[in-house]
Amino acid sequence: MSDLEFGLAAVYRIIKKTGAERVGDDAAEELRTVLEEFGIKIAEQALVYAKHAGRKTVKSSDIRLAVDEINKKN
Repeated sequence: MSDLEFGLAAVYRIIKKTGAERVGDDAAEELRTVLEEFGIKIAEQALVYAKHAGRKTVKSSDIRLAVDEINKKN
């Protein structure tokens, strides 16, 4: 049993939405791992923004700012 949060079926659907006819199990597992890692980075940065604003609640704007910041670094 995996401790990842994303369901594997959802990851297959995401890849299929790009037009892939077939998806290897290893590809779906890898994308699931990468999405989880990226999601954690986003959430951590969003929490920094929320705390800086004096809030306990992470808002969608915090998420967007976090994504923009992380993309800038890459």
